[in-house]
Amino acid sequence: MINKIHLKINTDCATSEQIISWFNQLNQPPISDVNIWWQCQTLLQEGFTNVVDHAHKNLPPDTPIEIEAVRYSQSIEIRIWNQGLPFDLEQKLTEVSDFEDNDAARGRGLKIMSNLADKLCYERMPDNRNCLLIIKNY
Repeated sequence: MINKIHLKINTDCATSEQIISWFNQLNQPPISDVNIWWQCQTLLQEGFTNVVDHAHKNLPPDTPIEIEAVRYSQSIEIRIWNQGLPFDLEQKLTEVSDFEDNDAARGRGLKIMSNLADKLCYERMPDNRNCLLIIKNY
């Protein structure tokens, strides 16, 4: 492990810049392929936005979201914990159309994450939170 960072933040899309600023500390020393870093930032943003817009949609704005990011020598792992209802990511991915056929305003973020991540899973934890795990190799 090269670096591990943790953030606890309220359910608010307006904090997106703060999250990216926090996440950027993980890019030291910089990953040589800037496209990989951009993809990691995109994965984090899409994951966080999905929690705010969907998992925490009916929860108070002060409901915390926890984010952990770990940089290893060959990969970055992002975990985003939320307090929403359980969700079947695999099932939802089969229901969402591919990009070419998708003019809908919703669902594209999941496809983006699925295409960019080397591993993407969502599971219910024993403490009744959900964890979105995103792994990007480089």
